[in-house]
Amino acid sequence: MPEDTCLAVGLMSGTSMDGIDAALIETDGEAVTWRGPALTLPYDAEFRRDLRAALGHDPLIRPPENDLIGRLTERHGDAVRALLAEAGKSPGDIRAVGFHGHTVLHRPEHGVTRQIGDPAKLARDTGIDVIGDLRLNDVAAGGEGAPLVPVYHRALARGLDKPLAVLNLGGVANVTWIGPDDQGDGGDLLAFDTGPGNALLDDWVQEKTGQTMDQDGALSARGTVDQHALSTLMNHDYFEMLPPKSLDRGAFGLGPVQGLSVAAGAATLAAFTVAAVARAALFFPVPVTRWLVTGGGRHNAAIMQGLRRALGVEVLPVEDVGWSGDALEAEAFAFLAVRALKGLALTYPGTTGVGEPVSGGRLYSFKE
Repeated sequence: MPEDTCLAVGLMSGTSMDGIDAALIETDGEAVTWRGPALTLPYDAEFRRDLRAALGHDPLIRPPENDLIGRLTERHGDAVRALLAEAGKSPGDIRAVGFHGHTVLHRPEHGVTRQIGDPAKLARDTGIDVIGDLRLNDVAAGGEGAPLVPVYHRALARGLDKPLAVLNLGGVANVTWIGPDDQGDGGDLLAFDTGPGNALLDDWVQEKTGQTMDQDGALSARGTVDQHALSTLMNHDYFEMLPPKSLDRGAFGLGPVQGLSVAAGAATLAAFTVAAVARAALFFPVPVTRWLVTGGGRHNAAIMQGLRRALGVEVLPVEDVGWSGDALEAEAFAFLAVRALKGLALTYPGTTGVGEPVSGGRLYSFKE
């Protein structure tokens, strides 16, 4: 391993609430020199229900019930141990764990972003230093606190033709526009949440069928889009706001599709995700000729087909360029942890609206 690189683990519990993604990379905080194994530790139905109950509430005012923070942290520790076992590594081989926790409230317009989890406990439980609180510095400096992943998208995209768009279809969808002039100051980056990713569709399917998702987009593909409901969903001030901008998971509701058949509601919500992405493309400084799609939504055939029609350019899953869509966000938090240790910028004016490039994160030593 080169002297200035190290191994880091990244952890992500996303807005889709399906489980914890864990990934191992080697990096110097600028380039990724090795991408190791990754895994997902699914949440059971009871834990997911308790996690959902905490959404929208400030944990500083209304702490989650049922020891949710402790249980969440223990599951993250389980994910770290399972990943190290798969990789044949010991805690002493790992420089740091990038721990995002789980976002329960995101109100950047009020200077608030809340992630639950106990990084100090995670450090003690794993015997590895943990970098947590990765969004707080940005919000304190006037930024949106999200998205955080664009700097990792840029690192992975070295050598690819640009300008390029990387679209993450998680619970909330976000896009990174990467321009051709990389001076390391963030001037080649524009990033923002486009609108809903999978969250509304997941909620609809859960409510109507008891399933956790529209598997492969099969339900969406069977339905017909209700244009009136779609127009109502798109009639939201957020889509006219200039980026950078970010969303809370609960920013949109299912009201406009209530009364539709299950399949029509699913088709309309998938079309909503697509329409929001198409609207987002209008904000790019220069149009792109290729979109790379990561996150669970890339498995939804209705969404992917809709994106190809709406955008009129190449839309590919990130696997087509050798990336892992299942591991990418967890890898990003490993990358961010190393950047935080080195005091390198995590966010930029073009990614969160912060006034100048900002580092962040807090070190929690396993020895404390």
